Amino acid sequence: MSAAVAPALSGPGATWSGCYRFGAQGLAAPRSVAELQELVAAAPRVRALGSRHSFNDVADTDGVLVSVRDLPPRFDLDAAAGTVTVSAGSTYGEVAAGLADTGWALHNMGSLPHISVAGACATGTHGSGDGNRNLSTAVSAVETVGADGELRRHTRGDDPGFGGRVLALGAHGVVTAVTLDLVPAFDVRQDVWFDLSWPALLENLDAIMGAAFSVSVMPRWGDPQVAGKVWLKSRTDAWDPALDPAAFGARWARTDAGELAEGQNPNQTVQGGVPGPWWQRLPHFRPDASPSRGDEIQTEYFVDRADAADALRALRAVAERFAPLVLVSELRSVAADTLWLSPSHGRESLGIHLTWRNSPAEVLEVLPVVEAALEPFAPRPHWGKWFTLDGDALRSSYPRAADFRALAEESDPGRTFRNGYLERVLGLPQA
Repeated sequence: MSAAVAPALSGPGATWSGCYRFGAQGLAAPRSVAELQELVAAAPRVRALGSRHSFNDVADTDGVLVSVRDLPPRFDLDAAAGTVTVSAGSTYGEVAAGLADTGWALHNMGSLPHISVAGACATGTHGSGDGNRNLSTAVSAVETVGADGELRRHTRGDDPGFGGRVLALGAHGVVTAVTLDLVPAFDVRQDVWFDLSWPALLENLDAIMGAAFSVSVMPRWGDPQVAGKVWLKSRTDAWDPALDPAAFGARWARTDAGELAEGQNPNQTVQGGVPGPWWQRLPHFRPDASPSRGDEIQTEYFVDRADAADALRALRAVAERFAPLVLVSELRSVAADTLWLSPSHGRESLGIHLTWRNSPAEVLEVLPVVEAALEPFAPRPHWGKWFTLDGDALRSSYPRAADFRALAEESDPGRTFRNGYLERVLGLPQA
């Protein structure tokens, strides 16, 4: 590693929630693409580090971690093409704010606007909505520094392997910029239903998940009767005033003038049916506020939407085993896509998310219980969250897994970007 790069090294620290501590030799933060190229070409083992919101070792390495946060910012709007090219370390909140007055919007956003664009796309992060695919599907081009230090640009339509380039878990190199497809800007209102029962949810799952542009159900696994609340994010140009939660045995959250809506956390985006710009309503949390709890562990499994109700019933049957550890849970729908490692590859999906107390030993005891209940439904885990599924079984549920391994070997023959996670989960051999 050159003298120009070495001063940027520091301790790698831990993930955002503190549930995983990196074992890398150090963390580098280059300030130019040229400096990044020099660093990567000289390092025998390197991995890119995003906003640290993954909960496992997906980003770790026994070499050097590289943050792209300090690379020169990019925000190149191409109105004719309906795209924007942004630096990889940009957060979704920053990109959204840059689009605010342009008349353009992202097709969807995740729960947190604080996460980096490249990191979120690399791990399959998503929002919710029957018609909304995960965030990676908006990427139409990606710029990556390979192990030889060369900067390459891959574009959808020109690269037959593009389906394995974006949601790639860092296996091909260090991403410096991505080009995102845009849609015309739109306004959104958020409404919340309370006291939805488990029978109503299970009998009307498709109707409830399709009741708005983006829908999240927050189930209470320890309650035998009440499933919980429903969080609806509706485009104002598609709002149905006849929508009545009483049809499902639920009720509207109370909203008093000048006060937070019933149950709303001050750190959350505005609820209570108040219209606002897409970027101020689609995330659950405000970009200027602390996201979620922080001291936690997260898990998420995706099942085929056709199996969703049965999968939820199977989890309810063992809920007493895991419910005491759950801080919050969320059900979200994700449309099917063709990305090779997407948890929604080839199937409309329901994401079953569980936020656990930060008690690693206890969580590791109950994960096999959850996974055994979901096993008949071929669950696919979120790549950046905790799971204990066997790698061979997991790979069998991805039709393009072998193609991805071949592409990774082609793009990184020296295995500079390999780590224990890629070996364990995807069967990619380390150097």
